[in-house]
Amino acid sequence: MVSEIKNLSVIGAGYMGKQIIDKSAENGYKVRIYDVRSEGLDNFIRKIEEKKKSKEMYEEVTFHDTLSDAVKDADLIIEAIPEKLELKREIFSKLDKLAPPHAIIATNSSSIPVSKLEEAVDRKEKLLNIHFYHLTYRPMADIMRGTQTSNETFETGKNWIKSIGIEPIVVKKECFGFVFNRIWRAIKKECLKIWAGDHADIEEVDKAWKIYTGMENGPFRMMDAIGLDVIYDIEMSYYKDSGDPKDKPPQKLKDMVDMGVLGVKSGKGFYNY
Repeated sequence: MVSEIKNLSVIGAGYMGKQIIDKSAENGYKVRIYDVRSEGLDNFIRKIEEKKKSKEMYEEVTFHDTLSDAVKDADLIIEAIPEKLELKREIFSKLDKLAPPHAIIATNSSSIPVSKLEEAVDRKEKLLNIHFYHLTYRPMADIMRGTQTSNETFETGKNWIKSIGIEPIVVKKECFGFVFNRIWRAIKKECLKIWAGDHADIEEVDKAWKIYTGMENGPFRMMDAIGLDVIYDIEMSYYKDSGDPKDKPPQKLKDMVDMGVLGVKSGKGFYNY
């Protein structure tokens, strides 16, 4: 374990938050969790309670009803809430006031650079982007500085990522989308255009991808797994950053989200589950 980090707080126990919690607990960290009752949280709490019976390390995983309790002894805080800039600024401002002065605050954002959150906090030297990918199949995480992040904060964050068995992908200079997500975004954007323009069926796109890459799932299956609401929010982040109409996600995607057709978690997305 990294000596500087013993207590981890995870804000948001959604798709990625759950994976971060599990990985951290399995590697001996005390984990404090705060969530405003995201979908599936009750089931996740029950699973954690079951794990406590057989796995000693999970005894240090606790759920908290208030943000202040969740971060009062934090060394590192991972924010994993929805991909909405103003919401993240609001939570960063609260975390800055409630967390111990030494605590590092990191966003798990998949598209928003932490520099866009700096104005909400005083501890600008203690901010990071730590963006995790699917930790079972893709054990890696982008790590990127803000404009004032200290070298000590960066190295501490990088060492912590390694300590939970994840490979850090260092972003040398801030960019929207970071490393692999920037590449994945280009693929995702074009797939959505093909679908929205009715140029080919999603099954054909996924088939082509699987044949070419050898991967088990195609882009539309992967988007369903992530959640189409999350996909839409991410695409809107790119669009708001560039202002380019070509970056705006298809209206058909928004219509699906508005109808609650969100992918695996709702039982129906591009595919039925």
